[in-house]
Parts: sequence; C-alpha cells; structure tokens
Amino acid sequence: MKLKLDIHDMTNEFFEDSRLLGIVNPIKDYQFCRQLNRQLRFDFRINNQIEIQLKKKQRRYFFSVYEFSETHCSLNHYLYNNQFDGEYLLPEFRHLDFLWLLKGDEVDNPFLNDLMQAIKSITGVQLVMELAHDKIKHKAHLIF
Repeated sequence: MKLKLDIHDMTNEFFEDSRLLGIVNPIKDYQFCRQLNRQLRFDFRINNQIEIQLKKKQRRYFFSVYEFSETHCSLNHYLYNNQFDGEYLLPEFRHLDFLWLLKGDEVDNPFLNDLMQAIKSITGVQLVMELAHDKIKHKAHLIF
C-alpha cells in the first residue's frame, strides 16, 4: 500500500487567512530589511531555520526568509527573497524581488493598504502589489 502526501490540502491550510505582497526593489535582502526596520519600525530578522531550499537541475538553491512577529497580536510577517543565483522561488513572478507573507491573524484591507503605502515610501521600491492566491502556481515553494 502506498501513501500519498496531499500537498494541496497542506498548501491550502498554510495559506488560510494569509495575504501575500509582491515587491520590486532591486537591492540585497539584508539592506531592504534594514530599511524596513529603520524607517517603518519593524524588527525583521533572518530565520535560517525556515530558509527555503529548492533542488533544480542537480543544484540546490537557497532562498532566505526574514521574520517579524507583532507583539500586540498573532500576526507574523515573512519576507522571502524571490531570487537566488538566477533561479526564482516563484518563477511565475520573475519580475518581483521580494514576497511578503502576512499570516497568523486576519489582515483587513485598510491595514494592508496602509502597509503597502508605507512600503512604497521606501527609497528604491518600484512596485508593491497584492498577489491573489489563485494566481500563484508554485505555492508549495513558500511553505516552510
């Protein structure tokens, strides 16, 4: 008897009550986090325990993930680097440099819009957009 892991259910559960932003800002991830922490009063820190590793074409690719947890609620912020050595975490969004996942608490539209405006105010940010979950083909790549 073979058992099959149902990635679809696991993926849907992971993304339940989450929002995802795509960001274009062609600088290093640690520099972007420093800007977010300084200008927007976040406290993003790299979390090597949830780094995403993909194996493609007999090579391993490592996508860093930065994490910040709100103190007054259950909301967690995760900032993924979408590129590593010519490969993309979400190849369907090659034009994006970063992916920002908000998860753990409900995020309403006014909060998300305020956050997007704040991110846009950072020097070098060219685009901030919400990504609809149904448009993401490689959702499983974001699961840690």
